[in-house]
Amino acid sequence: MGLLRYTLYRFLQSIPVLIGITIITFLLANLAPGDPVRLMLAGQEVDEELIETIEQRYGLDRPLHERYVTYMAGLVQGDFGHSIHRNRPVTELMLNRVGPTLLLVLSAYAFALVTAIPLGILAATRRNEPTDHISRIVALIGVSTPSFWIGIMLILVFAVQLGWLPSTGLVYPWRGPDGYDWIETWPELIYQTIRHLLLPMVALGTLQMATLMRVERTQMIESLQGEYVKLARAYGVPERTILRKHAFQVAQLPIITIVGLNLSTALGGAVLIETVFNINGMGRLFIEAIQQLDYQLIMGITIVIATMFVIGVIITDIAYAYIDPRVTYGEGE
Repeated sequence: MGLLRYTLYRFLQSIPVLIGITIITFLLANLAPGDPVRLMLAGQEVDEELIETIEQRYGLDRPLHERYVTYMAGLVQGDFGHSIHRNRPVTELMLNRVGPTLLLVLSAYAFALVTAIPLGILAATRRNEPTDHISRIVALIGVSTPSFWIGIMLILVFAVQLGWLPSTGLVYPWRGPDGYDWIETWPELIYQTIRHLLLPMVALGTLQMATLMRVERTQMIESLQGEYVKLARAYGVPERTILRKHAFQVAQLPIITIVGLNLSTALGGAVLIETVFNINGMGRLFIEAIQQLDYQLIMGITIVIATMFVIGVIITDIAYAYIDPRVTYGEGE
């Protein structure tokens, strides 16, 4: 099976998964206690007639199955619905918020990969030495500590006590220098973006970094003990060449799998990190939608996150088969 055919096959396989996610999310959101219209009008003196009119406008007075079919019919045509509380299309609301979330998640992943792989290799090549012990302790702390707690500690230390880095007000590079009164040039804009992004990036990326470092160390140790490595050493191949050409590539296969599967963890962590650092991303929008029982907005954000996760898994599968020649594009299926 060729790459294109395999990719199409995997995308077709993901359709039932996404439909199942829409059903579960729709039921959980609509069966949750509370009334979105009464929540929206809380604190105002309104009569029942106005409430019924608003419910009819958004179709909330219709049976559950009918509402789901209507929603899916719109979704197939690219319509994510209309937010009840914000009175704006869900697509427009998500487009305004997806940029900060992608910036946060991708930077956290970059931080995790850049730090985890060298540290994992270093720990494996110096096994049972002080460097290895320190890296294992750091990895254990990173895996065991919640991201939001790391974020709060970073704010207290680097923003409140030392005053080195800001804890709020993320600068968006796509707005350009003209989008900010206090920024004049592009280099200054990039500098301020990095400066404002540093704390949330470290808070969100620490868990990914610790997980990847533990796996990298384990896989490198196993790879360095392989028969082909022993053979290379017997032929007098330099240790650096063995590490780079024979051990490193084989050890990266589980890393690729974890990077793809941990995308959902990173997106889930972004919800909390955006709240801690007051970032106007999809995560904060999702929490606000749940608090307000904004059904259409909950569905839209869930579908987007689920689609991103499915695409991440498919890309992981394709990359896995590309790197390891033993893995084929579904020929056994």
